Amino acid sequence: MTAVATKHSAGILLFRRGGGETEFLLVHPGGPFWAKRDLGAWSIPKGEIEAGEEPRDSALRELAEELGAPPRLDPGQLIELGQVRQRAGKVVDAWAAEADFDPATLQSICFEMEWPPRSGRQQEFPEVDRAEWFGLGAARKKILAGQAPFLDRLLEHLENVAA
Repeated sequence: MTAVATKHSAGILLFRRGGGETEFLLVHPGGPFWAKRDLGAWSIPKGEIEAGEEPRDSALRELAEELGAPPRLDPGQLIELGQVRQRAGKVVDAWAAEADFDPATLQSICFEMEWPPRSGRQQEFPEVDRAEWFGLGAARKKILAGQAPFLDRLLEHLENVAA
């Protein structure tokens, strides 16, 4: 029996505070499989770690690729949120950073796939088709269930720092 390699991704959960509520930036995956999905479909900006790449470096690269023009972040200021294993087995490492981003400036890189299936036609789709800021209640409904612990870990960190 051949062991299946576990996919390993890294990402950054951007957050901002204002008006008394912490908001989280989530992204919606592009492409036809996700087009009609909303609740439980959003994610932190993340992607696969390349061979020989450090997870934190991958997270910063993926943030730039998925947002297009992300805020400048000091890698030393990133808040480590640990790892989760999503339902399909993918492992995700995450960090958080307080920063602002205007979703109207989103310019995600694209990927190609055969669409419609078995048509022989290649079409291009953005990796991320939308980005949006959500308060905690909405973020919990929108985010993939496997990534929801990142919201709690960040809030716990912020509470400990404030205490």
